[in-house]
Amino acid sequence: MAKPPVCKLMDFGKFKYEAALKERESRRNQTHTVIKEMKLRPKIDPHDYETKKGHVERFLKAGDKVKITIMFRGREQSRPELGLRLLAKLAEDVEELGFVEATPKQDGRNMLMVLAPHKRKSDVVRKAKAERAEEEEAERDSA
Repeated sequence: MAKPPVCKLMDFGKFKYEAALKERESRRNQTHTVIKEMKLRPKIDPHDYETKKGHVERFLKAGDKVKITIMFRGREQSRPELGLRLLAKLAEDVEELGFVEATPKQDGRNMLMVLAPHKRKSDVVRKAKAERAEEEEAERDSA
């Protein structure tokens, strides 16, 4: 409440430039939440299940969320408990890497469940960058 009022005279172009820089810097620090999708069938073969489970584990280790979709065809739609059992088994198999964010629910011919990683993506990316920097430093030292 000073008299005369205190103000700052500055170039508007410079102000806009600095504001854009701040916005760009804040955007750089954000991580994009990526949702990967894995589609299964209720009568999946054990080997195929293991392969799909490996993909889900890889996605969760990378810090991405995974949407599991079970597609029902024909008479399979009358047996949704098969899908529930399969999703529960998958959630139990990957519980050390992620947790069930959205419980299984029927959506027409499909049943959906979302798994989220325990670690945030930003932590995983930061750790990977640090490991890569250590490896490069070790290579430089040995050469």
